[in-house]
Amino acid sequence: MSLAIVYSRAKLGIHAPQVTVEVHISNGLPGLSIVGLPETAVKESKDRVRSAIINSHLEFPAQRITVNLAPADLPKEGGRYDLPIALGILAASGQIPLEPLERSEFLGELALSGELRPVSAALPAALATGDAQRDLIISSANANEAAFSSITRVFGAENLLQVCAQLHGREQLPRAEAVREPADSLQNALDILDVKGQSQAKRALEIAASGGHNLLFYGPPGTGKTMLASRLPGILPRLGEREMLDVAAIYSVAAQSKDYHWQQRPFRAPHHTASAIALVGGGSNPKPGEISLAHAGVLFLDELPEFSRQVLEVLREPLESGEVRISRARSQACFPARFQLVAAMNPCPCGYHGSDANRCRCTPDQVKRYRDKISGPLLDRIDMHVPVRALRQGELQNKTLGDGSAAIRARVEAARERQLQRQGKANHQLTAPELETYCELTKADKNLLEQAIEKLGLSTRAYHRVLKLARTLADMAGRERLATVDISEALSYRTLDRQLSQ
Repeated sequence: MSLAIVYSRAKLGIHAPQVTVEVHISNGLPGLSIVGLPETAVKESKDRVRSAIINSHLEFPAQRITVNLAPADLPKEGGRYDLPIALGILAASGQIPLEPLERSEFLGELALSGELRPVSAALPAALATGDAQRDLIISSANANEAAFSSITRVFGAENLLQVCAQLHGREQLPRAEAVREPADSLQNALDILDVKGQSQAKRALEIAASGGHNLLFYGPPGTGKTMLASRLPGILPRLGEREMLDVAAIYSVAAQSKDYHWQQRPFRAPHHTASAIALVGGGSNPKPGEISLAHAGVLFLDELPEFSRQVLEVLREPLESGEVRISRARSQACFPARFQLVAAMNPCPCGYHGSDANRCRCTPDQVKRYRDKISGPLLDRIDMHVPVRALRQGELQNKTLGDGSAAIRARVEAARERQLQRQGKANHQLTAPELETYCELTKADKNLLEQAIEKLGLSTRAYHRVLKLARTLADMAGRERLATVDISEALSYRTLDRQLSQ
């Protein structure tokens, strides 16, 4: 038969739509043409495929070969279709059987020697292949990553000949098994006990971890703001199976799987010179940015006012929606971006405004211009504004008191469990109607909040975030209903609102 059909997977965001590779061999002048919206790298595959088949001691048909990548309106990129195209040519020319091709999907770039090279987005392809109830045959270099899909049988091959031997039934490819590090070896090496003093900031960090709230540290340089932020992943609850796969899929699409340690929450800290595209993702073929690479983890923005205002403003929508959509002329990609924002800033350009040392020489106008780099709408979306003071004399040499990261994480997990049992989600994800259900207020508490709104000039969004924060404080204390002390403490973390309203 001169027609063969092979299944493969494209890359579209963190999804992997099916691509049907149809190969037809007919009489005519020898040649190979590829249709179906292929990009340059896909068009070049005809030369790689030809050399790979010949160097694997197989026959490349001296006939007219037409390859169609369906659906035709889906953009195709990269060398991921080399292997299915080569197998389609071999099947259409009768060199390998057709029947085994129906039960498997194939993915891989071919070297001129016939060796299989790895491709990006192997895990999303494996998940989609498992949903289609087919096996996945892929490069051995991608096999461990793809095997994290527990619903898919993944087989790794070193070269084209091994795949052909598998299809003929002469040799069985080894089934890949995911190699995960033991949970005990995944503990964050950065312990919160390393931070001297700063009891208020540590308390704020535990609250933020318990409810998934956004956090801003501000204070003089050298007070430990960055050190505190880097300890947050170590006290967050461990990743669930679904979260782990989502994060792994994002890193797979970004071709950064080697930089991601399974079962650990991501911690991303882009430099303040990063562009908007670097932060949210983009490009002609959209790739995830820093906010997606921080999905289910922490995005830390140090020296927040030094970021371009245009760059900071692109964070506003993902902070609300938990995803980012990148539209291009031919396609639209959607990447998850449900991250926890932690930022740090100095109180003024020189950094010493309000410090005990009285070293600041900035004028009030300079201080105002510096703080105005952070817009009100962005500040609204940050639940907690926490001052970090300079350590007093002798505090640096004192022995650190308090609990370590492991003990705090146990309390955080207990608070999260209360939230999941009550509402099925973390407190920071509560909607306005759900706040009315789970945050009932007494008349006195309503009066307190009304006065705070009037005095601080809080927006409706900031008001809702105060309620979410109060709900977390109640959960940490084991209370079913909000107490006045919870609302008062939640309001105390809106310090920058208080300064802006003066």
